[in-house]
Amino acid sequence: MNKFWPYTVPGISDREFTRAKVPMTKEEIRALALCRARLAPGQTVWDVGAGTGSLTVEAALFTPGGRVYAVEKNADGVELIHKNCAKFGVEHVEVISGTAPAALAGLPRPHRVFVGGSGGNLEEILDVCGQKLVDGGIVVLALISPRNLACALQRLKAAPFVELEGIHVQASRLEKLGQEHFFRATNGVWLLSAKKEAR
Repeated sequence: MNKFWPYTVPGISDREFTRAKVPMTKEEIRALALCRARLAPGQTVWDVGAGTGSLTVEAALFTPGGRVYAVEKNADGVELIHKNCAKFGVEHVEVISGTAPAALAGLPRPHRVFVGGSGGNLEEILDVCGQKLVDGGIVVLALISPRNLACALQRLKAAPFVELEGIHVQASRLEKLGQEHFFRATNGVWLLSAKKEAR
């Protein structure tokens, strides 16, 4: 890790990131996604639909000596990714401004891919992942749309993907209301992962 996040576990608090009206993968989902990805030093990582860059930052912290490519089509998001990477001192991140899957052309083959936002192009993005992932590479998706869930399940249960796994996460956070505390539910998220079969 580094002086900005000196721990060996994921889970940077949401409040630590510079934010705006750009979607952000929340702390609990981010931690689980990172665990599913089995990150290691030296890996090449794609973060597709990177939003504010919260997942990009944490992926970079776990892949020293590697390279993280944050792909984001929203100009405000691109700016936030740069700010958050600077804030947490991660320098091996390259921000790609563009829409996937076209923006993925020419990127080095990844060991790991995170897919957050897909801009309606999820099937095409997963096709590129199937082609470009190294053998044994892992793709991890965080989905809130039932339509995208159905699309992802259909695509990830077919070759070249294997070992499809998934969970539905519904977290509730403790908040204070007056003199009392209560748990406020966050939006449910489907978290899927699969490997590219080794040939």
